[in-house]
Amino acid sequence: MTLWTGIGIYAIIWWLVIFMVLPWGVRRIDSEALGKGEDPGAPEKPRMVMKLLATTVISAVIFALLYLVIVSGVISFRE
Repeated sequence: MTLWTGIGIYAIIWWLVIFMVLPWGVRRIDSEALGKGEDPGAPEKPRMVMKLLATTVISAVIFALLYLVIVSGVISFRE
């Protein structure tokens, strides 16, 4: 696996994981706390930094496992 292939695979894994992590812990804003023009479906505390860190760690673990499987020869993309 070349460096650019690894970066591309990691980027794809990262984007897949971010969409799985985004809904974690989402709570809507209370209707009494809504201000004028605020969306009632918006999360109260999005905690994006925690979600980005979780996504990066989970993606790194998945990538490491995939890398080990490919390098060990269990899955070969060549004949």
